[in-house]
Amino acid sequence: MKKFLALIILSLILGIGVANSNEIIKKDGFLIPTNKWKDKIKIDENFKVNNPEDKIIIIYNHGSDGNDVKLKDCFWIRELRNWAQLAGDKINGKEIMVYIHCQGQLEGDLGAKLGKRGMWMKKWEGPYPGTSKMDRRVEGNLEVVKKFTNLGVPKNQIFMSGHSCGGWATLRLTAKYMNEVGGGISLMPACFWNLSKKYKVKKDGYEKAMEKFHKKYPGMAEWRQAQIDIIKEGNAPILIFTHPMDPYEGLTSDWMDDIPNFKRVVVSEKKKVNGKKCNTAGSNWEEPLKDLHIINHADCFMHYHPLIKEYIASRLK
Repeated sequence: MKKFLALIILSLILGIGVANSNEIIKKDGFLIPTNKWKDKIKIDENFKVNNPEDKIIIIYNHGSDGNDVKLKDCFWIRELRNWAQLAGDKINGKEIMVYIHCQGQLEGDLGAKLGKRGMWMKKWEGPYPGTSKMDRRVEGNLEVVKKFTNLGVPKNQIFMSGHSCGGWATLRLTAKYMNEVGGGISLMPACFWNLSKKYKVKKDGYEKAMEKFHKKYPGMAEWRQAQIDIIKEGNAPILIFTHPMDPYEGLTSDWMDDIPNFKRVVVSEKKKVNGKKCNTAGSNWEEPLKDLHIINHADCFMHYHPLIKEYIASRLK
């Protein structure tokens, strides 16, 4: 009991928090490297980087269950396990530090006005009026990047990353501010719900599916295409992972292949990677992967860690 209390007191003093049992983390901080995949996830909230010239910073962004509105949470423990395994590894003698950036309280001008349901109302025709949550996420991440450069971390050693809407934010930031970072790692980028599944892209094809999307939600469809145009123009040299069975943008991501500097990795067509079955795990549970939109949260996705490190190394030159 005394040891347990001492551990709590030490954690408070050091600013290191253990993720709570309800699986949600709502704060910024560095992931403490884990020895084993299912080790407890811990966050160091101290914004400090020793020997910054010898560090590689990966800024990780969460997804969003509301495109342009505020969220009640940020990170799930399950999505941080692979990053905690990558943290502490070295590339060319430089240590990887993974910084998770919570932006749940941001909202866009339209989201604040219409709410989560209103964003998907047919009467909104577009274009987007004002500043979107995505725009604010991009600028907010740029502020974090500048904080790291002010600490002495070289720009080419700072990498933007994220899953789902966070992956989309990675595409957007690198398109606009590639000169401020070393690169980007985008995981299952998507911010417009389950387009691939809802509009039956596999059955009807991309063009017909997008026609249906535009007819039903003209404002959202126009907004999505406007962002794609920005990303294409940026032509940033980033690494992207998609899965054809991802119900969100799994079969609506082929436009990325038209961008010369993009390196897109299409993950296997099943719930396996390199023959390994995929499992996800929270604080005190583990189960087989069910949703392929979050395959990057599963243990099997660590198969791609060497590729991620190879990409980072290529950007350090």
